[in-house]
Amino acid sequence: MRGFGSPDVLRYEDAADPRLGDDELLVRVRATTVTAGDCELRSLDLPLSTRLPVWLYGTLAKRNGWILGQELAGEVTAVGADVTDSVVGDRVFAPTLFRFGTYAEYVSLPASYPIVTIPDGLSVEEAATIPTGGANALHALREGEVSAGDHVLVNGAGGSIGTYAVQLAAARGAEVTVVDSAEKLVLLGELGADRALDYRETGFTRTGDRYDVVFDIVGSAPFSRALGTLRSNGRYVIGNPTVASTLRARWATASSDRRVVASLADYETGDLARLAERVADEEIRAVVDRRYPLSDVAEAHRYVESGRKCGHVLVTVGRDD
Repeated sequence: MRGFGSPDVLRYEDAADPRLGDDELLVRVRATTVTAGDCELRSLDLPLSTRLPVWLYGTLAKRNGWILGQELAGEVTAVGADVTDSVVGDRVFAPTLFRFGTYAEYVSLPASYPIVTIPDGLSVEEAATIPTGGANALHALREGEVSAGDHVLVNGAGGSIGTYAVQLAAARGAEVTVVDSAEKLVLLGELGADRALDYRETGFTRTGDRYDVVFDIVGSAPFSRALGTLRSNGRYVIGNPTVASTLRARWATASSDRRVVASLADYETGDLARLAERVADEEIRAVVDRRYPLSDVAEAHRYVESGRKCGHVLVTVGRDD
């Protein structure tokens, strides 16, 4: 990526091989994803508190080009001298955290990162969907203390995080209401949703229904009205927290009988491994909408920005790209 803007800033071209430090491993990327967050970063559609730092980083530190992409699955092809937990040939998946770089054939990662061996029965494509979607969904359910019998609403349920959140909540025995566009609601029902609302027709804050947990991934409703949908002692989990929403969360928690959570997933290795086992065992599934070759990553961004995707958009990386 050169500069910020439309998907046209994404260029498909040769890049230098990543350097491998003594405490790093080199991964041959087989699959990665395009998320809404990737598109927001590329277009600089970010909260004011982060827009300037990101612009400075992209303009100065990455002035010769920035390789985006925040999760991957593939094989280890080399390890540094100090790496003891991985060997060449391991099938692994991982988030790249703030290093990004998965829109490429090879990525180097510190061995200290949450790098997980892909279990038998799980494809690299399925594994590539877990770090962002799975980890953030699990984080939301934990923070919301979702348990059997809870009434849970997931706003923006049709995305990479939401499709995992619906399944995980249903597996805990919660009654799940989903909010998204009409064309996604049938699939969300198949994933375990008990009730579905088309956001174009029904604003969830105006139905009069009350919930034990609201997981708001898209943040489309006014904060005060969304908070009003909670029952006493309810939990409101903000899926994409900003500085402003974090401050509102603290105030609302301190001044009411409801708890508001605004925090990001920790990407723990154990959590990712357990999610992978659950997908491999078909307890939950990775929902894949479309696949694009690396050479068409700009088209993948355009599709994600259209708002039509349900689940994950994969980018496959092969030697023909």
